Amino acid sequence: MDYEAWSELPGDLLRFHAHWRRECPTKGTPDEGVPNREWSFDGQNTTGEGNYVILEAKGAGHYVGCNINIHNLRKSAKWDWPGEGDDMIFIDGEHWPPSLHGTGTEDYVNMGWCPQQEYSAPYHGLILGGRDNWKGKISYYRYHIQDPVVFQKSIRVTIEHGHANHRSDDWSITAYWYQTEPHAPFAKLLPVKERLPVEEESLLW
Repeated sequence: MDYEAWSELPGDLLRFHAHWRRECPTKGTPDEGVPNREWSFDGQNTTGEGNYVILEAKGAGHYVGCNINIHNLRKSAKWDWPGEGDDMIFIDGEHWPPSLHGTGTEDYVNMGWCPQQEYSAPYHGLILGGRDNWKGKISYYRYHIQDPVVFQKSIRVTIEHGHANHRSDDWSITAYWYQTEPHAPFAKLLPVKERLPVEEESLLW
């Protein structure tokens, strides 16, 4: 651990922040009557509307990463990877297209090809890989330590829940960032019953 001792703190010091959000389920689109490949990969999202919001902040600072938890709620024996969502990071009030636009959930966490094997590196990893066909709970982390995302006025970090926001799963993410004060008010914490995990037994099919 490295540290510095100061007699007084500088006025432009950035403060560490963390915020947890959950959406259960995310607002997807029905898959009834649609071929699985079409539902999983077709369609476009050229606005970022409907994306899961990882972080929304006002001020100056830098985003340093998050923990991503996805509980696959889909009851299907078809190919059922719950990722494929592009990360989209809008900096300083910019509109579409964002400065940073990724190519998929697995790519955002520095992996590829729908990973399931558990893996831990200093700045990214897969803690839980899910069961067969990516059922159950999946947990990733991605920390922007060597590549911080800097903002001067505001930042909105988002990611699609499935390609073009087609999926309706249980998402919860904790975002981490540094910024000047004052910070924007955090979203109100969900009631306890809306923070409890979904029981696996209720998903058997």
